[in-house]
Amino acid sequence: MKRIFEVDPWKVTTHEFSKEDKRLQESITAIGNDYMGMRGNFEEGYSGDTLQGTYLAGVWFPDKTVVGWWKNGYPKYFGKTPNAPSFIGIGITVNGEKIDLAKVKFSDFELSLDMHQGLLSRSFIYEGKDVKVKFEFERFLHIVQKEAALIKVKATVLKGEAKIDFDSTLDGTVVNEDSNYDERFWIPLGENKDTKTIQVKTKPNPYEVPQFTVLLQESLRHNGELIQTEASTKEAKLSEKFSVELSEGQSYELEKDVIVITSRDVEEKDQASVAEDLMNKLQSKSFEENLADHTAEWQKRWDMSDVEISGDAAAQQGIRFNIAQLFMTYYGEDERLNVGPKGFTGEKYGGATYWDTEAYIVPMYLGITDPSVTKALLQYRHNQLPGAYHNAKEQGLPGALFPMVTFNGIECHNEWEITFEEIHRNADIPHAIAMYTEYTGDDSYVKNEGMDVLVGTARFWAARVHWSKWRNKYVMHGVTGPNEYENNVNNNWFTNTMARWLLKYTLERLPLATKEAQERVHVTEEEKEKWQDIVDKIYLPEDKKLGIFLQQDDFLDKEIRPVSEIEDQRPINQHWSWDKILRSPFIKQADVLQGIYFFPENYTKDQKEKNFDFYEPLTVHESSLSPSIHSVLAAELGKKDKAVELYERTARLDLDNYNNDTVDGLHITSMSGSWLAIVQGFAGMRYDHDQLKFKPFIPDNWDHYSFKINYRGRLIKVYVDHQETKISLLEGKDLEILVNDKKVMLKEGESECLKD
Repeated sequence: MKRIFEVDPWKVTTHEFSKEDKRLQESITAIGNDYMGMRGNFEEGYSGDTLQGTYLAGVWFPDKTVVGWWKNGYPKYFGKTPNAPSFIGIGITVNGEKIDLAKVKFSDFELSLDMHQGLLSRSFIYEGKDVKVKFEFERFLHIVQKEAALIKVKATVLKGEAKIDFDSTLDGTVVNEDSNYDERFWIPLGENKDTKTIQVKTKPNPYEVPQFTVLLQESLRHNGELIQTEASTKEAKLSEKFSVELSEGQSYELEKDVIVITSRDVEEKDQASVAEDLMNKLQSKSFEENLADHTAEWQKRWDMSDVEISGDAAAQQGIRFNIAQLFMTYYGEDERLNVGPKGFTGEKYGGATYWDTEAYIVPMYLGITDPSVTKALLQYRHNQLPGAYHNAKEQGLPGALFPMVTFNGIECHNEWEITFEEIHRNADIPHAIAMYTEYTGDDSYVKNEGMDVLVGTARFWAARVHWSKWRNKYVMHGVTGPNEYENNVNNNWFTNTMARWLLKYTLERLPLATKEAQERVHVTEEEKEKWQDIVDKIYLPEDKKLGIFLQQDDFLDKEIRPVSEIEDQRPINQHWSWDKILRSPFIKQADVLQGIYFFPENYTKDQKEKNFDFYEPLTVHESSLSPSIHSVLAAELGKKDKAVELYERTARLDLDNYNNDTVDGLHITSMSGSWLAIVQGFAGMRYDHDQLKFKPFIPDNWDHYSFKINYRGRLIKVYVDHQETKISLLEGKDLEILVNDKKVMLKEGESECLKD
């Protein structure tokens, strides 16, 4: 497998510029600060193949759903994040030749993302006629002052004389690559060459979705000093042009400071004055001082979250890259936000929220962030319950149906087999309530707001199943499980299992809810009896001869053969017709095994082993969410080599472009998978019935690994090598845990060493 970036524990660096891999490089060097983000585009512009992309958290547009055959209940619009006005532009011309790496001669190229501080840097030597100039770029999106972006370019003349013309721009004329006929989502509101601002607004829509106004302001520093430069404007664009003349050996630094304000936080009429105040605050410190503040905040995050691996630099780089990209996308500081599958790194999936957050992000964030971060994710769904009730009504059903894809709680995905059939999400999302409650020991949410979610979704499930006289069971038809290479199936085991869990858990928690919550949800005795009847009698397909749970009815009618027989045809979604995929036995991602992963305590080791041995060889892992679940289960079953193989896939999915689709953007919501594979997989961490447990092992080629977790007000460090496991209670009250089924008492400031 070709690696376009070098292996380094803390950096993602390349010294090669490949026009063919330009989009891939842009995806991998994307940066963000959970307020805004951007792909690794070049400040000076690039005329070759590129995907220009800047995105603002929570700013979206409802694009009209267009389908050949309209079905009742179809979402009226498809939500997408519009490509935001570009603010990184610094056009450069040397002695009359425009710097464009698609056209000019250059050498000594370097592109690097420093994961420790979210700093993107780039350099190259331009080789013109009788002149050589080295250009060095740095940029970061401030995680302390969220509205601020800082960009610096340094020019050093290595040979000859250079007249360098700069053109710093704010550009609101951008389009999305998937727009119809270069359709623009932004309308200009005004430009001000005195304050160096532009203001734009998303175009009107007929769906009562608010329009978003965005104001951008720039200010330039020349060799560290503020100097006013003449600006010019035209519709939705601002330009500051100026020149410097340098002799051999001389250098010049240009710093571009940018403030971005959206109407999510500041009303349109107040944006200019707020931006001015924020710019003054930003420029009260130098670039270096701002970077120091930014880096210090990053250090706090790494102190809690870093996973250290010794002996395998590629594995180390992979997990740090994933953690860094997750934190650049979301850190729980705004409960109106969630985590999109591509984050700020591309247009695919429209920047919306999927069920990925609850299934994959929550288990990791519980361990490495303050509980308030996860609680913000729970509150996000509670805030959108009205939309969930709307979605269920569109299907002619009572209760609440959380959307597959959303910005505001209302479904905005227009593929029938996903939108209307992949309804397992309606239990996966509430499952996060149970994870939060059990991990933190805090039941205040499930007793109050969480009960609204549980009862709303329970009412949907109770109506979505139907009674089969033939089976004498409740069944569920016309669904799509996590394996999206199967559509419109009957009795998907995972979906039925999750519906059963949701009803059972709701019945268990209901008597413990606050009096106010019980009165608010008003569950009747008749409803409780119906829910319990479904719990007792729902059909869960299995094949007793093989000892497996059936993914869905008739799955064994397929021509069962392993993925190893089609290695030359993978990924099949890029080689086969959809019809051929649907008829094949091949599985996109964990389906039955996803259910076993969610509820490991419910199944015996023999059940887990038989299902893993049957389904994993059929799985093509063409969903980025797949490898981590299989790695965790493989580790639990003692399949060490398979666990490590799938860890490597999830840790380096984007860095090594496993699925040949990272050009579209990173797989942000699957990036927690590398952490899950180590902590839940290699270290065997589990928690149930107020008991924290570990069953560690270490990959053969690693020397040691360590990580920290935040558990119920305690900070715990786990260290594993080939001789021992050492668990330390860094902060908090004494805690009894289980390690390899043996009781261990942890005391603050002390470590317990267990020999392997």
